[in-house]
Amino acid sequence: MYKYNSRVHKTPFGAVRAGEKIKIVFPVTHSVWVESVKMIIGKGEDEWERPLLFCGDDGNITYFDTEFTIGEWGIYHYRFEVRLVGGGVDKLGAGENGDAMIGDLPDWQLTVYDRDFVVPDTIKGGVIYHIFADRFAHAGADVQPRYGYLKKWGDKVTVREPDGSYRANDFFGGNFKGITGKLDYLASLGVTEIYLSPIFESSSNHRYDTGDYMKIDPLLGTEDDFRELITQARKRGIGIILDGVFNHSGADSVYFNQLGHYDSLGAYQSKDSPYYDWYYFRHYPDDYDCWWGCKVVPTLNKSAAGYRELVLGKGGVIDKWTAFGIDGWRLDVVDELPTDFVDDLRAAIKRANDKVAVIGEVWEDASVKVSYGTLRPYLTKGELDGVMNYPYKEAILSFCLYGGARAFGTKVMRIYENYPIDVLNSSMTLIGTHDTIRALNALSGEDVRYTTKEQRLEMRLSGEAYALAKKRLKIASFLQYLLPGVPSVYYGDEVGLQGYEDPMNRAPFPWGEEDVELLAHYRFLGSVRKGYRDILLGGMDVSEQGEILILHRFLDGKHLFGIVNPTFEDRVITFRRSRAARDVVGGGVLHSGDEVLVKALDFLLFESM
Repeated sequence: MYKYNSRVHKTPFGAVRAGEKIKIVFPVTHSVWVESVKMIIGKGEDEWERPLLFCGDDGNITYFDTEFTIGEWGIYHYRFEVRLVGGGVDKLGAGENGDAMIGDLPDWQLTVYDRDFVVPDTIKGGVIYHIFADRFAHAGADVQPRYGYLKKWGDKVTVREPDGSYRANDFFGGNFKGITGKLDYLASLGVTEIYLSPIFESSSNHRYDTGDYMKIDPLLGTEDDFRELITQARKRGIGIILDGVFNHSGADSVYFNQLGHYDSLGAYQSKDSPYYDWYYFRHYPDDYDCWWGCKVVPTLNKSAAGYRELVLGKGGVIDKWTAFGIDGWRLDVVDELPTDFVDDLRAAIKRANDKVAVIGEVWEDASVKVSYGTLRPYLTKGELDGVMNYPYKEAILSFCLYGGARAFGTKVMRIYENYPIDVLNSSMTLIGTHDTIRALNALSGEDVRYTTKEQRLEMRLSGEAYALAKKRLKIASFLQYLLPGVPSVYYGDEVGLQGYEDPMNRAPFPWGEEDVELLAHYRFLGSVRKGYRDILLGGMDVSEQGEILILHRFLDGKHLFGIVNPTFEDRVITFRRSRAARDVVGGGVLHSGDEVLVKALDFLLFESM
């Protein structure tokens, strides 16, 4: 009947640049007698019509088409109306996989991005390693924290103090020298970027409550130690991405100074403070806006001239740390930042170095992210070069736990269609972060809803539960490395580090107790990313045979096929490609029509010959 599919019949595929020619081909089978076809295109509440004209017939299908351009960036939508011979109108919307279907369905999304938006190539095609700075590695003399206490490396994290509170003031001493000493290890994984959790002075182990944006936290080392890390990493082809936390500061900071730890007149101490207008006080001084009600991180006023000068001004936070030679800034809770501030952050970063990538923390589809009632122009106006791709995380984990190859394809292709390809190729493809349950624990399927934090702290997967979670982690990470974007490995996932929610997901790296089988698997994945970098920056399609997922990557006549079986039984599928393909691991060759055995909870990787 109606054969239109947005992934096949719209050129170019997916998001388009403003002013770029768009061609729509609308196929209709001869079972439908068509009088006319039109598109209804819209942006927000505004809509306009565009006719499609007859362009050919192959004996079975009649084709209509149109070409047009859209000159202004934004999120657009479209649908079709077909007037039938003899009367009647079919109204067509988007089915779940881009197919035209009759009925009250959503419109297709058309992402149009600014004609001058340029994403640097800096982090594309690589592998990111996400380090929680206090917990990865330590070298040199111990440094006692100013406030809090230092634990032995193998100790458990603290989840609650005796008084019932949680202060995040237990430290393990991870530092720059420790990371520098492990660079060869990271290089063996194929890592090309280290994403560091915040490094600026703070009173907590996570450092998301910044005390002084212009100082390195002494527990991590000195500015010279940081420079040495950057220098030595660069020699191994590894760059550094910093975490920029600009929505809130610490209550214990030079700016707020609630505890009087700083030699400054903080906003909490006096209305005459130079920092007073940096915060939102409802009833001075103890009632103030803070991030998600957490009093230790008061919300910053991004319109305050002094704050903007500190972060964005000449010689300020962005200028100083970008000049060290970093590759990127990851913007914490970017959806809490006003649009004009994000614009100015990007401008300041690009002014300092236009090759530095700007990555935003967005948990939803960033192309249509609405925050505080405003549709954010992250990918259309060109504010962000990439995002943390949480929709891919959810698709991967759900597939590995519950199956559903078709549902997986629907989820990942939607993002693939909605994002500018350069943005997607610079986005972090992740399966775990410092904000989520460890991937291994999530993939175990264990029900821990009725346990306490103290109980979860003691829980460890073992035996069959660990073996199952590990198999699932292997196929999850395989998909992570094969999908568009930059796979982001949360430190320790590659060696079987376990942990439930924050802070249990932030245990020290288990040096000397690594799961060597998992480690070998991640090294293999790193070699795949390096060996097939060009194809993995190319196109993608997803298909299924029964419960088996086939993830196809391609570029200029070269092809990779990832075949994944998430079930508990071996499965046999038929290879249906015109060209022969070679098993990347086993070396065997497949021809069209050959049957392929895919073992339970396993994957295969083939390349075209």
